[in-house]
Parts: sequence; structure tokens; C-alpha cells
Amino acid sequence: MEENVLVQKHPQSSSQLFEKLLPHIELIAAITSGVFILIGWLLSKGGYETTSITIFILSFIIGGFAKAKEGIEETIANRELNVEMLMIFAAIGSAIIGYWIEGAILIFIFAMSGALETYTMNKSKKEISSLMELQPEEALLIHEDREEVVHVSTLEIGDKILVKPGERVPSDGIIVYGQTTIDEATITGESIPVTKGLSAEVYAGTVNMNGAIKVEITKKADETLFQKIIQLVQSAQSEKSPSQLFIENFEGKYVKIVLLTVALMLFLPHFLLGWSWNETFYRAMILLVVASPCALVASIMPATLSAISNGAKQGILFKGGVHLENLGHIKAIAFDKTGTLTKGRPEVTDFITLHTQHRDDYLRIVGSIENHANHPLATAIVTYTKEEQSSPLLEPESIEDVPGWGIKAVMNGVTWKIGKPSFILNNNELAPELKEQQETLASNGKTIVLFERDHEVCGLIALKDQVRQETKTAVKQLNDQGIYTIMLTGDSQSTAQAISTEANVEDFIAECLPEKKVDHVKELRNQYQQVAMVGDGINDAPALATANVGIAMGEGTDVALETADIVLMKNDLPKIAHAISLSKRMNTIIKQNIVFSISVIMLLICSNFLQILDLPYGVIGHEGSTILVILNSLRLLKD
Repeated sequence: MEENVLVQKHPQSSSQLFEKLLPHIELIAAITSGVFILIGWLLSKGGYETTSITIFILSFIIGGFAKAKEGIEETIANRELNVEMLMIFAAIGSAIIGYWIEGAILIFIFAMSGALETYTMNKSKKEISSLMELQPEEALLIHEDREEVVHVSTLEIGDKILVKPGERVPSDGIIVYGQTTIDEATITGESIPVTKGLSAEVYAGTVNMNGAIKVEITKKADETLFQKIIQLVQSAQSEKSPSQLFIENFEGKYVKIVLLTVALMLFLPHFLLGWSWNETFYRAMILLVVASPCALVASIMPATLSAISNGAKQGILFKGGVHLENLGHIKAIAFDKTGTLTKGRPEVTDFITLHTQHRDDYLRIVGSIENHANHPLATAIVTYTKEEQSSPLLEPESIEDVPGWGIKAVMNGVTWKIGKPSFILNNNELAPELKEQQETLASNGKTIVLFERDHEVCGLIALKDQVRQETKTAVKQLNDQGIYTIMLTGDSQSTAQAISTEANVEDFIAECLPEKKVDHVKELRNQYQQVAMVGDGINDAPALATANVGIAMGEGTDVALETADIVLMKNDLPKIAHAISLSKRMNTIIKQNIVFSISVIMLLICSNFLQILDLPYGVIGHEGSTILVILNSLRLLKD
């Protein structure tokens, strides 16, 4: 009975099992082919010619089956010859003229390069595979009278589940009971666990470290942040870059040219150059081998997949090779302010009172009143109050919210007003020392809130959406790379000036509405050709789509994440510079691969026409260059 349960829990079709074994099958087949070549060679040296030919035929079949099957299927599907078919023709041609061992070696090295390419592709998928293994399959659903173990896919929004210490969170939700520490490394890459309490968000795939918690589901299993990461990487691995598409289109035409040239080589040199028929056919077969663009075809895809894998490991998700390739050509980057360059929420920076001896009392009263308001500024003031003092908040006797202006309250028989300066009084009625402080703080881009006690202004509160700690580093790295940086924000001129100066952004555009962001991005494209846009909100989505490359912050809205071409899962802005460097490295390695592969092909073709290249060396030179190109691409897996 237990065995059946295990089988049901880990269902695995024969096709899935085959997919897991496929890279090993290719490698085993290639090695077996090589062993048969060695046996056949030893038999031929011992005078057993007929037996050795049989062994070589087995080597052909074992080593070449996978590539031959792939080549024939693609030829039938696309109605166009490909590199695999060229290799089949070359191996058969070598056997026809009696070069059995050379043909077998060609198949062996071709099979090994194929196995290596499969290894590259599987290596690039390693990060996503390991993530998928971390996704829980079951959850403990809480009913009114009982608990039930259910499959994660059956969870609905609003369901409540219990997550015990040491377990992984099955789906995205908010904590409705308990407090714990969560290891979110699988999502954010941050190695330090985060303490979470009531109303805190938790994500599927993260680990509950030390406390039992009840979680209310907020997203279905297939809509979680965890699943979005998986979908983004899978999409990136399947989408091809412009260079890859060009090579694939070029491959079909090139193969036809090679076959036509080989057809002419089968008889023209005999009549024009006086070569023997045997020499003519031999040189035609060598041309068929060395002119095949195997290395050229392998110049791009392994490099792209390796770079995408590197990015995923760093928390940079590329939605396709085209975006990764384009990123290396970026000349300008436009940043949204709120939530991108800044933390996206106001924080109290200054609490100033006329009567310093009453500062703590005033702070407690202001915090108690604002605790009854539903506004980001009020939330920031309450948070600041709780951080500054441990005394419990008070309960006002009456509260009157004045939307858009502030709040009125009566506390212990005293009337208090908190809000905009224009809500409290005119600036010329403000005490000189407070007026001077207000002007200074406002010029630094801070929002000013005044509070009064029985019609007497007691002090002011300055709040500011703080620049992220890593923003300066990120912008400096981009400037050092010669990339123009600009901030687009809907804030006032003074606030935009202060934030751009603090963030070291080269330029800024203030009072910029969402539709204007699109216009400014278009202007930047006209000026710099290749432009990236970085944002996190719904209002940034149009600009993200307009830019050559759209980059979204991982904590951004779903719309921004879906619109962007690249997602920074860790909200780590310096990763943009890393991504650009990775793109440039990839483009450089692709150029190296292309130049190297074409040079080798030209050298081998020329050597063949000069009759100084034998088939074994042609095979080694051609297939060896393919392996070197793939190994060069694998360097991108390293940070």
C-alpha cells in the first residue's frame, strides 16, 4: 500500500524518464562508438578486414543513430537539408571509398560534440530544474473542524493552510496567525532569513524556519511568483536571438551551396586538373566534411543558453536571447523613481518641535492620531513613532478625516490638527525657526507635514521616499560603462532635483505623467538608438514596452513583470550593470566563435584543394573546432 502511495506521489511517464536519460544515452552511445572504432582498428591491423568492417558499421550505427534520426526528421519537417545530413553523407562517402576508420571517427567526434551540446543545454536548465524540485506538491489545508493534506494545485484563493517549521511554503499568501523566520533564498537570493509576522507576505518555495504559521492563500499555484520565475526562464530558453535566427536561415542556404560544390567536385577536378577518379572522389568527401558549418551553427545557442543560466543564478531573468543580445548595445537607461531608484514608500526623516522638552509627548500623540488614518504618510509616521518609543499608542476621543488635507482629533480635551502646511495655516504665520526649517527641508525634496495644538503650531514632520542603498552604486557602474542615465518621475521639480542628485543620475525629467514617459523614451531612442527603461509600476508598463529593453523590479506589479523583457528578482539595481557586462561577454564570445569557425572552415577547404589535407585531419579539424566553440561558450556559466 505504501509503495502505491509513493508511485502516485511521484508519477513519472516513460517519456519523462527517457528525457532524463537522453544526455547520458548520447554520451554512452558516443563512447561505445569510440570503443568499437578502437576494436575495429586493432582487428584491421591483425588482418581481420571483414570483421573490422562489421565493427566499424556497428560504430556508425551506434554513434550516428541519434544525429541521423534528428537530421532526417528535421529534413522531412522543414523540407530542407541540414548539417546532420551533410555528416551522414560524408561518413557514407568515406566508407564507399574504403576510408572506414575515418568515417567512423567522423561519426564518433560528431556524436561527442552532440553530447557536449546536449550537456550545455541541460547545464543551462539546471537552475530552473533545481527550483522546480523545491516546489512543494502538498499542503495542509485547514477546515473549521479538521485538517486535510491536499495537492497544491487544488488550493483556492482564501484557503487557509498550516505551514510547520522546516516545511516549504506551498503557495503565495499572507500570514494570518503566528510569527516565524523565512528563508527566501530561492526567490530573492538573499541568504539572511527574514522575520515575518501577521499580514506579512510569504512565497511558494521559501522555507519556514522556526515557527508554525497559518497562511491565507492569495494566488493559485500556477500564478505564484515561484511559477513566474520558472515560466520566465523556460520562455527565455526557447526564444532565439536574432543572431541565432540568422545562422539557422543561413544554414539551409549554405548546405545547398556545399552539396552543389561537392557535386561539381565529383568530376570537374578530373577533367580540369587531371586528378584521378579516386583522388577526385576522395577530395570531394573531404570537402563535404570540412565545409560543413557545424562549428558555425554551434557558435550562438550554447553561448546564449549559458548566459541565460548565469543570469538566472544571479537573479536576472531574461525572457529571451534577443533581449540578452540587445542589452549589450544599450546607450541610455531611463529610470522610474518610486520603487525603482527609491524604496517606494515614504519614511520620516525629521521630527522637529518648538518645545523640545515635549518632543516625546508630541510624537506619541501625533502617532496615535495618525494611527487612525489610511494614508502612506500616516503609516510612515506611525512606524516612526513605534520605532522611537515603546509607550503604547493612545485612543483619541474623536477623529475627523479631511481627505486630501489632513486629520483633526481631540485628545484629552485638546484639539489637534495634522496635515499639509496650507491646511494648518499660511506660511507667514509660521514661527521663524520652523519656517526656515520647512524651506530647507522642502528644498531637499522632502514632504512637510505640520501639526498644531489648540491653534498653536507645535512642530513639523519631514518625510521622504528614501533612495535605495544600492542605487548610487548601480548608477555609478552604468556611468562608468559610458551609459547615459536619466530619471523620469511625476514628482515636483525640487523633489526630482534632490533625488537625482542623491542617486547620481545624470539628468531628470519632473512632473512626468505615464503617457509622457512613453514620449520621452521615444525621444531617447531617437537620440541614442538603443535605450532601456527600468520600472516597477503599472504606470511604467507602456514605457517598458516602448524601450528597446524593458527591465522590471521583481517586487513590481504583475503588469510590469509581464511587459518587461528582463526581471531583477532581487530588486538589486547593480545587477543591471552585471547583466550588461554578461551581454557584452556573450556577444564577444559569439563573435570569437563565428570568426574562429569560419577561419577553420576556410583553412581546411584551402588545404583540401591544395591536396595537403587528408581525411583524418579534416575530420579532426572540423569536429575539433565544433567542440572548442562549445567549450568556449561554456565559459559564460562562470560569474
